[in-house]
Amino acid sequence: MSEPLTFISNPRHIEVYEMYVSNPLVQENSFLNVEREDKELPVFDQVKTILPQPFWNGQDEAIQCYWKAWELAFGNLRKPTPENGFVSNFIDTAFNDCLFMWDSSFILLFARYGSRAFNFQRTLDNLYAKQHKDGFICREIDERAGLDRYHRFDPSSTGPNILPMAEWEYYLNFGDKERLSKVFPILVAYHRWLREYRTWPDGTYWSSGWGCGMDNQPRLERIYDERWSHGHMVWTDTCFQQILSAKLLLQMSWEVGRTEEIPDFEDEINSLSSYMNRHLWDENTAFYYDRWKDGRLNYVKSIGAYWSLLADVVPSNSMERFIGHLTNEKEFNRPHPIPTLSADDPGYHEGGDYWRGGVWAPTNYMVLKGLQKSDYNALAHNIAVRHLEHVVKVFLESGTLWENYAPELVSRGFHSKGDFVGWTGLSPIAVLFEFVFGLKPDVPNAKLVWDVRLLQAHGVSQYPFGIDGIMELRCEERECLNQKPVITASSTIPLTLVVKWENGEEYVELGK
Repeated sequence: MSEPLTFISNPRHIEVYEMYVSNPLVQENSFLNVEREDKELPVFDQVKTILPQPFWNGQDEAIQCYWKAWELAFGNLRKPTPENGFVSNFIDTAFNDCLFMWDSSFILLFARYGSRAFNFQRTLDNLYAKQHKDGFICREIDERAGLDRYHRFDPSSTGPNILPMAEWEYYLNFGDKERLSKVFPILVAYHRWLREYRTWPDGTYWSSGWGCGMDNQPRLERIYDERWSHGHMVWTDTCFQQILSAKLLLQMSWEVGRTEEIPDFEDEINSLSSYMNRHLWDENTAFYYDRWKDGRLNYVKSIGAYWSLLADVVPSNSMERFIGHLTNEKEFNRPHPIPTLSADDPGYHEGGDYWRGGVWAPTNYMVLKGLQKSDYNALAHNIAVRHLEHVVKVFLESGTLWENYAPELVSRGFHSKGDFVGWTGLSPIAVLFEFVFGLKPDVPNAKLVWDVRLLQAHGVSQYPFGIDGIMELRCEERECLNQKPVITASSTIPLTLVVKWENGEEYVELGK
């Protein structure tokens, strides 16, 4: 039942309606009243020695780029203030004067590797501290006054919902069940807000250009504004993100012992997944498209469709053809992969023009994670190496990292901000560790998978594993992919190292 309407008095004696339907899970949000953190920020030069120390023979420039990313990241640390009402030290988005929801979520996916020097994960605490009583969290919050940049019912007010992804990946790296228990009700309340206020009658989701984060992609009918309007359209990326969110929250519920509280999530996963494959999948072109209000597909091949891999929605008999678009040189396999808009689209821009073909670290990372989940590890490694090569080349020419990159040129993208870390730190840090080196941690199960695909000697010292674990990892040079790698590894805590290579696998017990 909805709460009865109440009247609020203000200094001008104008009666204002309280237009909220409260979500009881928000009452569990411990970040709403937490005391503001008062701790000095670390300085990069003073903490550099405790960060992970990668090496890669013959690729000194990539290692230089790695350290530049950390230098920029630590330069963007900020403290909460009484004026903004934030509760924790945080890493700034590095775009404007706001803390962004999806930028912060992606930033944390590389920043987690620096947790011994700074607790980057607590950046999200500032978003949780601003949750509304109905579960809403704004996508941008002013860092000066702590105010929402948008009214909650604005079509661009929130999203994309990848907060569960950021928290789950943190859990896989640190096994921090106490934090998982704290954020679970917050994330469930937010997911349900989106279901209540961002769906059509059939249960599918809508967003806008800014709401989905891909501001100027030409996905809507021309009568609508591509930035601000929902266009009465079913948005593929938003639907897949909600399926992913629901699946991750179900996994979290098992971990924190609250499985009986979200049975509706299973129903939503099944109904929405079925809808996507019945109505948004085009069999002739083997791709997922947005659906206009008249039922037609828009036939715009957006990188947003590849959220389907992480959401695990693609049927096995369709997977090969769907993945094939990533290897097609006329579509997504451009000199610098992966453009956010297929190269055969009339709106594609060789210089990127933001989301009309620009290569962005977060969407590349999303696709790589999806390929890894779908067991296309060789393709993920190939794309990761080529992407990192371009990022490093532009870094050598310009001395910095950029918001996005051109798909056809060794260049920053058209309309791209410099010194952007920001989520571009994903490329020289997380992409390097996870897809170029092939390191995949699973702390809750005390396991690290090392999928070795490089031939050059490489590795990481002071690699963090869990809250207290430190690993030393080294792979010697090899002559071919079939050659068993010579690994030197140690750990300060017990774990299983699973070493994989072409046609081989070995289990090594460490720290015992």
